[in-house]
Amino acid sequence: MILLWIALLPLLGVVVPALLGQRERALCTCLTAIVPAIALLLTLSQVPALLDGETLRFSAAWLPELGLELALRLDGLTLLFNLLILGIGLLILLYAHFYLSPEEPYGRFYAYLLLFMASMVGIAMSDNLILLWLFWELTSLSSFLLIGFWSHLSEARKGARMALTVTGAGGLALLAGFLLLGDIAGSFDLNVVLASGDAILADPRYPVMLVLVLLGAFTKSAQFPFQFWLPHAMAAPTPVSAYLHSATMVKAGIFLMARLHPAIAGSELWTVIVSLVGTATLLYGAWFALFKTDLKGILAFSTVSHLGLITVLLGIGSPMAVVAALFHILNHATFKAALFMSAGIIDHETGTRELKQLGGLKKTMPVTALLTTLAAAAMAGVPLFNGFLSKEMFFTETVATPVLGGLSWLLPALATLGGILSVAYSLRLVYAVFYKPARKAPPKTPHEPPHLMRLPVEILVVLCVVVGILPGLMATGLLDLATQAVLGESFDFYLSIWHGVNLPLMMSIAALVFGTVMYWRHSDLRQFTQTFVGVDARRTFERAIVVLGYWAERCVAVVEGNSLQRYMGLLLFSAFVMGVIGLAQITDLTGTLGNQPVDAMALLGAGMLIFGGLATAATHRYRLISLLMLSVVGLFVALTFARFSAPDLALTQLSVEVVTMILLMLALFFLPQKTPQESSPLRNVRDILLASALGLVVASLNYAVLTRETLSISDFFIENSKPGGGGYNVVNVILVDFRGFDTLGEITVLALAGLAIFKLLNRLRLFIPHSDGEGRVWSPDRYPAILTSISMALLPLALLVSAFIFLRGHNLPGGGFIAGLITAVALILLYMARGVEWAQDRLNFPFQPVAVVGVAIATLTGLGSWLFGYPFLTSAFSYVTLPLIGTFELASALLFDLGVYLAVVGATLMILANLGKVTTPHRPMLEPSEKEADTPKPNKEAR
Repeated sequence: MILLWIALLPLLGVVVPALLGQRERALCTCLTAIVPAIALLLTLSQVPALLDGETLRFSAAWLPELGLELALRLDGLTLLFNLLILGIGLLILLYAHFYLSPEEPYGRFYAYLLLFMASMVGIAMSDNLILLWLFWELTSLSSFLLIGFWSHLSEARKGARMALTVTGAGGLALLAGFLLLGDIAGSFDLNVVLASGDAILADPRYPVMLVLVLLGAFTKSAQFPFQFWLPHAMAAPTPVSAYLHSATMVKAGIFLMARLHPAIAGSELWTVIVSLVGTATLLYGAWFALFKTDLKGILAFSTVSHLGLITVLLGIGSPMAVVAALFHILNHATFKAALFMSAGIIDHETGTRELKQLGGLKKTMPVTALLTTLAAAAMAGVPLFNGFLSKEMFFTETVATPVLGGLSWLLPALATLGGILSVAYSLRLVYAVFYKPARKAPPKTPHEPPHLMRLPVEILVVLCVVVGILPGLMATGLLDLATQAVLGESFDFYLSIWHGVNLPLMMSIAALVFGTVMYWRHSDLRQFTQTFVGVDARRTFERAIVVLGYWAERCVAVVEGNSLQRYMGLLLFSAFVMGVIGLAQITDLTGTLGNQPVDAMALLGAGMLIFGGLATAATHRYRLISLLMLSVVGLFVALTFARFSAPDLALTQLSVEVVTMILLMLALFFLPQKTPQESSPLRNVRDILLASALGLVVASLNYAVLTRETLSISDFFIENSKPGGGGYNVVNVILVDFRGFDTLGEITVLALAGLAIFKLLNRLRLFIPHSDGEGRVWSPDRYPAILTSISMALLPLALLVSAFIFLRGHNLPGGGFIAGLITAVALILLYMARGVEWAQDRLNFPFQPVAVVGVAIATLTGLGSWLFGYPFLTSAFSYVTLPLIGTFELASALLFDLGVYLAVVGATLMILANLGKVTTPHRPMLEPSEKEADTPKPNKEAR
């Protein structure tokens, strides 16, 4: 359960800032930080078990039929990422407390930040591929909210959309890859997948699966050619950049490649793709970081470069390369988060991030200058800093591991070039801001920030120095656990500052020397780059989105063409083709079961159904007659249910038919009086042929199914209806007991639909026509006396029948759904007979709470079972004896059915009663041509 709490606490913590956003900021920050702090402590409490060689797991059934479980794991790799996610997340919360201005909605910001934190913890701890993907997509959504937090800025909105589009598209590819991977391994359980490496590599679907999975990883970790979204995400507040784009989100793709390393790595295809993409990303990011003038722009492109470095190491795939990759994940998170927060401090205290307006800040911000210099030294790979160790390990692996055959020398050369560029942009970042004289004065007078704002930077810089000086003391234990988790076995290694004079050391020295020279000649390089035409990634992306939207509209126009007939024709034709393909595989259409006997009543019912259907289509120009013909179809469907021993369905069909007829009568009233032009004879022939062909396919399919023996669960329900559910009406017991969760979902959807329609119709006023399409004026008697008299007599009778149907539903045909429809019809009849105003004066209560209370009662009935230690929605029944009444059954399902009853009544009346109110009398409906010719004066009553 500890693993579950580690994963749940950040998610539950989202509620804290959401509720305390209006309170004092210090209180909100402290209480928000408590939740991830507890999760971090719980994680650290499991370290002794991990050091003993255990892999901790938690599993609970969720959707086992789909292979989806709430499965969590805690191993060395999860520990490494949890420490980064939760530890740096706490530092970011402290930093954001001082960074955000007092006017900012900090409660919402903290809530978004914790939602993202929970998503990343979920990715790191998932022990099931589908669960991992769910958290993966949640990081895209939560990062979208964080990047676009300053929604008043166009750059923030566009950057958020770009990040969501790219990472969301990659997420779809990743889902396809996971489905293939799970099918190849035979399970979505991560333990099974990681143990099936040989079978996965040998499967012919491996290349497709690998490309799909890597697309997901590359888009999330901003690898070439998807690197363009990360720099544009820098429009987010600096705490977001420091957290998402250095320590967490962009590491998700890296984490995925490390997590699946035992299963999908080891092939030549993996090595070539991952190494080449990583190398391209390394050089691309480093080159453009050298010429950016915005501090966060420099850090964004340098992040891209370092992510490429880690990707190259995972592509090489040797045990020591994996160690180096994991070590650089840790190192990069510390120095890059520190640098981003330093950039935020500079921006916060000077009012700008542009190098042209910065310079000479060492005098006014000496402590910030020292911290930034130390963190930049770690990024550049200067000795005695953590970045030097992992970068030299990178150089060692590029030399020791041949990757490109006869071109193996190329990878060390390109790695050295990346190191040179890294030194150059790191030196430029520090020198231009703190030591070089400023060209312009910054907007604000520079000064040091509050110490607590600088404290997170100090902690991270101390880690950079301590790990660089004492790598064995600080990193070997954590790295050893993470390496075992990735490689699946223990691997002996050691970390030290000095490895003697060797080629990797020469590469490091060359990087430092030539990097310094490159910065010295920076102006020449800048002039060289200005000879090339620049490409604005954001404009290119937006242009691509516009082009994509244009072609999507063209495709929709071809398929739909603003013609419902064409759209439905293509849809039905596609269904026909799929049905024919399926039936073509059946060797014998007739199964072993015999046919049902055909008698005169069955033939009469079938004939009336056919007649009703044809008459509905034939009389479509006469809407009321067509509606009556349609009701004939509904009536005979109900009789068919009764004929085949389904009285519950028959009652439901009759009730729904009445409600539907009322709804259609009200809706037809507002349709244009003139019917559209008839279809051409050729189109009619086409439609008849298509309908006939599709009807034959459906009839053949039904015949094939009904004449075959099929496994049925009917016997189970029949046998357990009374002993398990306490009722003889199997249908009702299924609805309120065995499949109560389905019913709860259905009434919830019904209530939501009713609320949505109520909001759409509320305050809407349409003008009723004064005559029909042939010029006949409507009767002035709006509420006929006969209908009024009948409704008054029928109302108590209908309510009595409704109560009877409701109470007997557990043992005889009936139940809450049918009873709710009967009650709704009775009340709607009163509305129709007496009018909306009269009815509302006497039924002076809103229907929305009725539906909501109904759903709440049904839900509370399910929750009540938890109090007695039973699963959700478990029902109970007993027999009670009362004087004069006798013995009768009392079931908790009756309360659930009451919730169904209220939800149906409330939702139905919300729709029908409000549809009857959208009219205002005394104004004819005009055709468009008539409206242009006759512009009437404003109608006072209409207003």
